[in-house]
Amino acid sequence: MTPDLLAARTTGEPWLHPAEYWPALTDAVAGESGPVAAIHLGALRHNALDMLVRAAGVPIRVASKSVRVRDILDATLALPGYRGILAFTLREALWLAETHDDIVLGYPTVDRAALAMLAADERAAARVTLMVDDIAQLDVVDEVAPPASRTRLRVAIDADASWRAPGLGHIGVHRSPLHLPGEVARLARRITERAGFDLVGLMMYEAQIAGQGDATGSGDGVVRWMQRRSSAELLDRRAAIVAALRDIAPLEFVNGGGTGSLEFTASDQAVTELTAGSGLLAGHLFDGYRAFDPAPAAAFALEVVRKPQPDIATVLGGGWIASGPPVASRQPRVVWPEGLTMLPREGAGEVQTPLMGDAARSLAVGDRVWFRHSKSGELAERVHAYHLVDGAEVVGVARTYRGEGKTFL
Repeated sequence: MTPDLLAARTTGEPWLHPAEYWPALTDAVAGESGPVAAIHLGALRHNALDMLVRAAGVPIRVASKSVRVRDILDATLALPGYRGILAFTLREALWLAETHDDIVLGYPTVDRAALAMLAADERAAARVTLMVDDIAQLDVVDEVAPPASRTRLRVAIDADASWRAPGLGHIGVHRSPLHLPGEVARLARRITERAGFDLVGLMMYEAQIAGQGDATGSGDGVVRWMQRRSSAELLDRRAAIVAALRDIAPLEFVNGGGTGSLEFTASDQAVTELTAGSGLLAGHLFDGYRAFDPAPAAAFALEVVRKPQPDIATVLGGGWIASGPPVASRQPRVVWPEGLTMLPREGAGEVQTPLMGDAARSLAVGDRVWFRHSKSGELAERVHAYHLVDGAEVVGVARTYRGEGKTFL
């Protein structure tokens, strides 16, 4: 599949009309057997272009974790405004570096075999940037390949972007131990004083803003208050961190943001690039935001295999749970036919999922039910390929990482 797959023929926004959109997808994949995952190219293109508008000219680095399909990565990066990949494991980064020249590892690694491969490959070392937040991570690298025996390696610092709220404590994800400008600067000095490493970048991911919907229902007022306060604090602290680092090393990039915070992060003068990926395929976790309304580009269909009761239809499979806390929001969401719900005591099952509701009465054995995955990239770990739909027909397939024989994590 070539990068022009985003030149979809679809016109309008058919996903705004569920009674037409989902049956059209059903018709498109009617000739396929078993569980089917599909990507609607018109919806994908809509999302990709909408993210560029929201980024207001700041380049977007694509988070591969939220895609896990090389054809989609390539097609997105072919659009002006997208630049580089944020990978999730070093082995993945090395694989992608065979065809891409700007890959930042989003997380620290102690994969010794992969580090040995990186250290022995000058081309890969020039294309891949390691992420660190502790000098111990550099110790591991040097144990694998001492500086005198290898090429120089590029590194970036991951600094904590969470909010330490007065009276409330830590709000956000627990990532880096580096929070204050002085803490980040101390690690930066140790990196620059150490043989064999070049400090080239900074990453700060504000999950409490980017990954927290503010239009989900009850509690939205509290979320919006938190995000306003956190945003103001982060603007000042990130500026101070970047100023301190630029006195120590000539940074090539300052990375921030995520799908849910593109507008805010793009407005931060200290940031030179954004990261986003979830907004491309749009898992249902990203439905609850005021700032944007992504199209449901990726979905999967499961087949009804039995009817234990007239108002219950059981599909084969369904337990494709997303990572994170074990709550209802991490389960797949039934989107078509409308009016179906999972049984409270069964939920999404590993092998079968009973669905109840009046809509189940009209479902027969062999019919398909459409679901959306909670998060974006994790669906790709369940299927070998996505069927690419344009209009009401399958126009191609795109293999997932799994379909290419890769399981990175």
